[in-house]
Parts: sequence; C-alpha cells; structure tokens
Amino acid sequence: MSPKVSRKLAPPVPQGGVKKAESLKPSPEQKNQEKYIRPTWDEYFMEVMEAVSKRGSCDRGRSGCVIVRDKQIVASGYVGSAPGDEHCDDVGHLFQKRLNPDGSISEHCVRTIHAEQNAICQAAKKGASINGGTLYCRMTPCPVCAKMIIGCGIKRVVAQRRYHDGKMSEDIFKKCGVKLEYVFDEVQQYSKQ
Repeated sequence: MSPKVSRKLAPPVPQGGVKKAESLKPSPEQKNQEKYIRPTWDEYFMEVMEAVSKRGSCDRGRSGCVIVRDKQIVASGYVGSAPGDEHCDDVGHLFQKRLNPDGSISEHCVRTIHAEQNAICQAAKKGASINGGTLYCRMTPCPVCAKMIIGCGIKRVVAQRRYHDGKMSEDIFKKCGVKLEYVFDEVQQYSKQ
C-alpha cells in the first residue's frame, strides 16, 4: 500500500479573473526611473574579483583573482598564507628587502601566496583547464605570476590598476602574446610600496 500524498491546490482565481496585461504596465513614475544597465562581462568578473579579495589575509594587498573560460568562472584566489600557515593579519608581516633595478630598496611581504598563484593552484587541484582563459586581478601581476600565467596558457589579463614596478611583467606579456588591459590607467597604492 503506497503512502497517501497530500497536495495543496493553487488558490482560486479572485472574482474578476486574472489582471489584464494593461494593468501591469509601468506607471509614469516607473518610466521616469533610470533603466537598469547590466554590467559587461568584464565589469561582472571584476566585481567578483573584488568580493574574492575580501578574503585576503595580508592587509598590504588584499588582492583577488578570478580565472574565466567561456564566460564561466573556473577558479579564484586571494592573497593568503599557505594552508596551515599563519596569516599576516594574525601574526604580522614577514618582510624581505629587495634591491630594485634602479638601485632603490623596497620591502616585500613573503608570508603570503599571490592571488594569481592561488587561483592557478585552485584550478590545478580541481583538474580544471585554464588554457585560453582570461584572468582578472587587482594590479599588474608580478614577474613570477606573469610567467605562471603565460605557462598556463591564459591569453588575456584584465587588471584593475598598474603595479608600481610592473614594467617587466608588461614586457613579458607583450613578448609572449598575452593581452594585458587595465580598467584604470593608474598605479595601485598600498602601504610600504
């Protein structure tokens, strides 16, 4: 014997029947409101990158990255420590001094993995191809990230802003045929730059 199934019926149609389509037309006030404009695909993926960046655990960068193929997100990553390691936000930065090509010295936090590297690692862990994809990120990827991006077959990089020392990466992208685009043609600002 099968169990008794109870079903709820739709409520009866009110007296007067279904509303006429004309009564569903926008009012004059609604017509005067600005029409909603959907974001472009680039705007949409940059907004997703912004959301991902909020998970970052180093207050110097809080960068995010989204890798896309065929208008679908394949992987994302943010600036953060290796799984199981301590986070800058919890224990402070791990700075190293670097000698720059112009002779100046800058400090870099080396505790964290870059957002681009984390996104590439996530794709690898999932077994997802990013070959031919587009990468969305906060600023010009560093030279190491740029080489990884090229090596993975990513064909386009959309960065929100320029990295203050991004010329080497820009040159290698150009040389290797990766299209690099900026949303804002200005340098990203952050502490101890």
